[in-house]
Amino acid sequence: MKLLLDENLPKKLKTDFPEHEIYTVTDKGWNGVKNGELLKLLLKENFDALLTFDKNLQHQQNFNKYTIAVFVLIAPINTHAVLVKLVPQIKDHLKKGIPAGPTIISL
Repeated sequence: MKLLLDENLPKKLKTDFPEHEIYTVTDKGWNGVKNGELLKLLLKENFDALLTFDKNLQHQQNFNKYTIAVFVLIAPINTHAVLVKLVPQIKDHLKKGIPAGPTIISL
């Protein structure tokens, strides 16, 4: 699957998904792109999902319009040491098939 790590996540998280094609916002040159535009770019470039630490994204965007899966990671802080604990849950969802719209992944 083709995944994008939002700019609010540590780049090191890429290493935890070696079986997927994974990019960061920085890799794509999309730093500072607003969420609505970012979702359009994801669809245009055939991404399967966005991983983000932005808890407000799910309330700010119309996911009937942007039919892409978004994993909203919920943890006390967004360090790799903490977020790596969420990787097994994310991988389980990826294996099962991911619906469009937000999916909450939390500790």
